[in-house]
Amino acid sequence: MENNAYPQVKESDDQELNLKQIFEQYAFYWKWFVFSVLACLFVAFVYLRYAQKIYNTSAKILLQDEKKASGDMAGLAELATMTGMGSSSAAFVNDQMEVIRSRRLMRKVVDTNRLYLSYYMKGNIKSAEVLESQSPLKVMLLDPTHTRLDSVGYSFTVTKKGETYKIKDEEEGTSEYTLGSKLVTPIGPISLVPQESNKFWEGDLQITYRPADYTVDILRSAIQITPNTDAQSFLVNFSMDYPLIAKSELILNSLIDQYNQDVTYDKAQVTRATSKFITSRLDLISRDLAEADSKVADFKDRNSLMDMQEEARLYMQNATENERKLVEYQTQLSIADMIREETASSDFKLLPSNIGLSDPSIQANIENYNALVLERDDLLKSATPDNPVVQQLNNNIAQINKTLQISLDNYRKVLQGNVDALQGQKSKFEGKLNQLPNQERGFKDISRQQQIVETLYLFLLQKREETEIKAAATPANLKIVDEAYGYKLPVAPRKVLVMLGALIMGFLIPFGILYIRFLLDNKIHSRKDIEEMFHAPILGEIPTSEHPIIEDNDRSSLAEAIRILRTNIAFMLGAGKKDESSVIYVTSTTSGEGKSFIATNLAKILSMSGKKVLLIGADIRSPKVLDYLGLSHLQHTNIGITQYLVNPEMSVSNIVIQKPAPYNFDIIYSGYIAPNPAELLMNGHFADLIAYGRMQYDFVIVDTAPVSMVTDTLLIAEHADMTIYVARANYLDKRLLNIPKELYEDGKLKNMAVVINDVDFKRGYGYGYGYGYGYGETQEVSLRKRLWNIIKGKSNKPKLRG
Repeated sequence: MENNAYPQVKESDDQELNLKQIFEQYAFYWKWFVFSVLACLFVAFVYLRYAQKIYNTSAKILLQDEKKASGDMAGLAELATMTGMGSSSAAFVNDQMEVIRSRRLMRKVVDTNRLYLSYYMKGNIKSAEVLESQSPLKVMLLDPTHTRLDSVGYSFTVTKKGETYKIKDEEEGTSEYTLGSKLVTPIGPISLVPQESNKFWEGDLQITYRPADYTVDILRSAIQITPNTDAQSFLVNFSMDYPLIAKSELILNSLIDQYNQDVTYDKAQVTRATSKFITSRLDLISRDLAEADSKVADFKDRNSLMDMQEEARLYMQNATENERKLVEYQTQLSIADMIREETASSDFKLLPSNIGLSDPSIQANIENYNALVLERDDLLKSATPDNPVVQQLNNNIAQINKTLQISLDNYRKVLQGNVDALQGQKSKFEGKLNQLPNQERGFKDISRQQQIVETLYLFLLQKREETEIKAAATPANLKIVDEAYGYKLPVAPRKVLVMLGALIMGFLIPFGILYIRFLLDNKIHSRKDIEEMFHAPILGEIPTSEHPIIEDNDRSSLAEAIRILRTNIAFMLGAGKKDESSVIYVTSTTSGEGKSFIATNLAKILSMSGKKVLLIGADIRSPKVLDYLGLSHLQHTNIGITQYLVNPEMSVSNIVIQKPAPYNFDIIYSGYIAPNPAELLMNGHFADLIAYGRMQYDFVIVDTAPVSMVTDTLLIAEHADMTIYVARANYLDKRLLNIPKELYEDGKLKNMAVVINDVDFKRGYGYGYGYGYGYGETQEVSLRKRLWNIIKGKSNKPKLRG
């Protein structure tokens, strides 16, 4: 017969019910969440208290580009940027940023500031880094060329107590040390010297050496170099996160200084090459000039020459102009020969620039040649000679060099032609000068050579001075907009994020544990688990209780649940059974699910309603009825079902325990445990026992054996009017629900209905009626009572039911 005591849950309420169920499942363990949150917040607080704080340091510079377009060219560059054709300023800034990031510059920073050495003042819990200048002791590397410096790290601790110094490392252990003495270490011999702060220091100092290349890699990854957001801007931003502000400021400022020096050195290469060329030529010409002066003096001494005759002076006026032009062209020819000699070299040397060649095209070719050589040298700092760009530059330099050689050769031919013409003119003058004394003519030859050498000497002196002035007046390579500055507020760890993360973790940890626990949980918890498996009627859900049996005038949630069970049984039995005796079997899948608990409480609640009730303990394998009722002593003075089944000649009334105090119902207990219980139940005499109960009582409650373990219950199932199948929540495996499902669908148990026992509604599983079912007292224990129970040593947990 179908049970109508409990209406089905509407489909429209499923989603709300599921959300409520999930919330109640987790809310039951609210103490876990509170404890986890508090524990995580405490860990976060301790972490924030002792974690190393990281500070941000930033700097900003403005690059100076000497090749930046000006005037009309600047307008064209800006137009190209606006039309998306690229930006020369952005390319220049990106190139210079790569130079700044280079290992070469960072290695100079590391070597200049000895950053491969770190000093830490050790405290009780954590250590604080200090600059080398602020450290009480300083490490001196006695052998800077030691081979292991580039491959081995080393760390040791120096302890000062009074005037005694002790050194401790992992390899040698602890030993005493005298300041200034030689100390042999894995990185070579070192020495420790005191500094100013050593006078007031006492404690532990940890000194760590890291290979320079390893330090370079660390710093390159720690420093962020970014351009300005404006594509036309020459601003470059530096940023570094580090625990020690003073050290990060030192590193950034030193990096900027090294970059400035590097750019200055590159720009001075042309000037240095020109100056070197002029100086070498001056040395040669100085010797020639001294030789010419010596010849003039000797000639005058030998020939007793004083002054030229007036006639020769007047005649020579026309010849002088010719001689001046001849000297000028010969000078140009000498300079062209010098440059031509330099271009013959194949090692990409810089050529002297602006030394007096009158041909502007040759001067422009020299400047282009020098620019490409500088660009090639700059690229070779970060690339190999086999790089395609380097190869292209080599080709371009060679092409310009070839063009320059052709230009110089052509220019020399022109000069040589002019010189030859003037020489011809000179021959004419010389023919006329034959009339002059031989002495005068010889003096003029010597004087002319002196004049040529002197003119070239003075010209080179002038050019050298101009070169030195240009070198001294070199414009600034960059402008420091902001020097390195460390912000005093730490960027890590961030207190708000850490505390928020701890709060979230405090919730996620117990949630994850509970989620896995619920995911792996295969126990039934509510009527919903039964209804999803099969559609047997659900008589009720019995809440968790500390008491094994209800009391008279009991208003607890357990008593109300048993009363509802009594009412639902009446519906199940139907109106036709009102004046007839009813036999109700109580069984379960396995032992420990509470069938004896349900049977005893049902017998008592029925007897409290004025019904004559007989409680039969038919589980002759594991009897528990008398134990639940607290009447275990009666089994020593009474006989039970086993004796009756063995000897059916005796009267049934002989085994009935008449209303044992304080109960108002009769009991037949199982008797002693027989070796063949199944055979005893099959002999047919159990039917006589049931017939006796039907004649004498309104209700016969039979506590039977579990159906999954033995066949006892199925052997006597035909005598029942109704079978109450007990399933204990949080105990029965869902996979075992196939047993009651099969029994119900095959009809092996008559009029079967399910009772869910030991439901803890506080856990929020499924849906039910709550603690008190709307009436009476609840079984929820107050906090004060629970604390009092803990003090008294009593458990707050509900007693287990068998």
